[in-house]
Amino acid sequence: MNISELLADLQDQVDKNAASAGELRDQSDHLTATLADTEARLADLTTTRKIIAECIPPGTEPDPPGTNTAYQAIMYAFNQHPGREFRARELPELLGMPTDEATVNVTRSRLGRLVRQGFLTQSGRGRYQKRT
Repeated sequence: MNISELLADLQDQVDKNAASAGELRDQSDHLTATLADTEARLADLTTTRKIIAECIPPGTEPDPPGTNTAYQAIMYAFNQHPGREFRARELPELLGMPTDEATVNVTRSRLGRLVRQGFLTQSGRGRYQKRT
């Protein structure tokens, strides 16, 4: 191999490596921009979660995901007393739960959800009954 062939071969390698470096820079720029967008979204979501958590009154924290025993207890009460109407204020005492205002409000919220899901009906203002 003579000098001119060696230089041509080296130039080919330089060109290929320069192209590869350019592609990698483009990928790096894209990944950097995507990372910045993702981190900004994460910061927004974290802030939103904090704001919502601050708006929840003490003692009314939502159930952890997958926990539905309170809903089951409510439905059990309705199953044990078929045809009976309940008020949100009556259920916590019947279920052996605290009867403070926060618990009553959480129960009222749960009853509303059970109505929306079709398990209960609201037969009058504040009166709930099992759907028949």
